[in-house]
Amino acid sequence: MSAGEQTTTTAATPKTPSLTLEAALKAVSGAQVRSDLPTIKVGDTVRVHAKIIEGTKERIQVFEGVIIKRARNNSADATFTVRKVSYNIGVERTFPLNSPRIDKIEVMTSARVRRARLFYLRPLRGKAARMKTLFQTNSDADKGGTQAA
Repeated sequence: MSAGEQTTTTAATPKTPSLTLEAALKAVSGAQVRSDLPTIKVGDTVRVHAKIIEGTKERIQVFEGVIIKRARNNSADATFTVRKVSYNIGVERTFPLNSPRIDKIEVMTSARVRRARLFYLRPLRGKAARMKTLFQTNSDADKGGTQAA
């Protein structure tokens, strides 16, 4: 042997298919993702029907507002933040998307936005907070008063 050579002895280890932690988490969390919810995105005005427990009773509470943030879009722990103005006070609520506490989500309108986070809406009021509407559901039109014959 020359000075630059080294001898190494390695035991032959059998190759086992390695399951990475990321692949294992995807496999487990894939079963948790709900498929009955509509596709929602930032800028949509939504009506979230959430189950609320008060003492021993359970009821549905509706929270209607604009989605200003989505987090971890396609994972089991995805969340979205909805903002509404109630009695001149801005109220934001963050919902876990795949939670069993969410009964249903209705998309009322969808707006064209150019940002992923709409935090600039926080100080705006009234007409300044308007967004360009792409579509409006028919349920809003049905709620109108009587039509003239």
